[in-house]
Amino acid sequence: MHSLSPANGPDGLPRAGFPIELSFPSDVSLIEHVVGMVREECAQRQLSARVCNLTVPVALTEALSNAIVYGNGEDRLKQVRLSARLDDQALVLEVTDEGPGFDLDACEIDPTTEENLDREDGRGLFLMRSLMDRVERFTNGGNVVRLTLNRQ
Repeated sequence: MHSLSPANGPDGLPRAGFPIELSFPSDVSLIEHVVGMVREECAQRQLSARVCNLTVPVALTEALSNAIVYGNGEDRLKQVRLSARLDDQALVLEVTDEGPGFDLDACEIDPTTEENLDREDGRGLFLMRSLMDRVERFTNGGNVVRLTLNRQ
């Protein structure tokens, strides 16, 4: 049973609208559905095609996969929470896991440099930072990564 949102669609999977507050088990197979819900809401709010089809899906997919794989160790008994809100100033996405957290500044790896081309870590945060206006990490009842995209 997924507690992704209060209302489920005809396929049994949850549907949401801004603000979005979701909680779901650490299962990578749920990422596509969760990202799709946020993408649809962005499109309904007439955000640009680039934001709806590239910026938000890539950054959010990376944040969710990091929370599931690294934060919660793919333990399906642990939950991931997503909070998404949109106002006149910004789209704010917060992904919370039950992991110990990490030092965001220590993860400043540029995977495009010669010495880092073969590394597998750091690419997700690099993408999030490249696509979003602000990436923050803090603790608030769990390890939280906040992605902010300013509205132009």
